[in-house]
Amino acid sequence: MAKKSSIERNRKRERLAKKYANRRAALKLITKDTSLSPEERFEAHLKLAQLPRNSSPVRQRLRCGLSGRPRGNYRKFKLSRIALRDLASTGQIPGMVKSSW
Repeated sequence: MAKKSSIERNRKRERLAKKYANRRAALKLITKDTSLSPEERFEAHLKLAQLPRNSSPVRQRLRCGLSGRPRGNYRKFKLSRIALRDLASTGQIPGMVKSSW
């Protein structure tokens, strides 16, 4: 099990990214618009830098939904490889069976 503080920090990043998503997207569009003057684009860059760092979706870490493990995760299930195997072995994931050959 991961530390509770690490899990909560990541949840805070998710909340902030969701909260600032529209503002961040609008500012990014302004910065990429070449028809605007360089001064306006630079102002948008400055405003973008004023937003909280943790509001960027790049700073989020994919963690296991059950254990909070930060590595070895499957995006499709949002579970770590260990948790996925345990659930599959007990038959709690429909259609997933242990392979044998």
